[in-house]
Amino acid sequence: MTRTTRTKALLSWSSGKDAAWALHVLRQSSEVEVVGLLTTTNEAFDRVAMHGVREALLEAQAEAAGLPLWKVPLPWPCSNEAYEARMARVCARAVEAGVEAMAFGDLFLEDVRDYRIQKLAGTGLRPLFPIWNPDTATVAADMVAAGLKATLVCVDPRALGASFAGRDFDTSLLADLPPAVDPCGERGEFHTFAWDGPMFRHPVAVRGGEVVARDGFVFADLVPA
Repeated sequence: MTRTTRTKALLSWSSGKDAAWALHVLRQSSEVEVVGLLTTTNEAFDRVAMHGVREALLEAQAEAAGLPLWKVPLPWPCSNEAYEARMARVCARAVEAGVEAMAFGDLFLEDVRDYRIQKLAGTGLRPLFPIWNPDTATVAADMVAAGLKATLVCVDPRALGASFAGRDFDTSLLADLPPAVDPCGERGEFHTFAWDGPMFRHPVAVRGGEVVARDGFVFADLVPA
């Protein structure tokens, strides 16, 4: 009998629903073992880069997922050169630790996918895209049906009304999204914080906080419950 070894992978973890869904999909695979969650953070504000989620909630997510958290602190502001240098260092560390792949929750943006493939070339890590699917309406519906629960923590007011910040990602929200907005917010229309679902051992205790406008975006500042 031949024993097959699963590929050890880090999952690029934004704290949002797509990353959480990617974890759920990967855990159903017999070929991949997720061994950690890799997250870039803003070292000036102790928050998840882009999403603006507090690090305390990020850490609670990792605990609920039962996985170690690999933080990559980034300066603020952060140049692309600084970002790539720090990511190169963590990739080298991952290879030394026996990690073989990096998984991403991307859905359909070809330029983003190509960038990731390019930057991982030669690192010893191969890219994985477990939820790649241009039919994001189906993906969104599948997430909700499976019990994934998330809250919109960042909204681009150029694409979506500020009142959507702080709303839960559910069937009601999907029905209310304007036709031009991607159901998964893949073009950056919104970002989420995932706090419950089949990828977690228990819900992440969280409650709504202040809604603030900053740097051209609207943020719902969730706090630990």
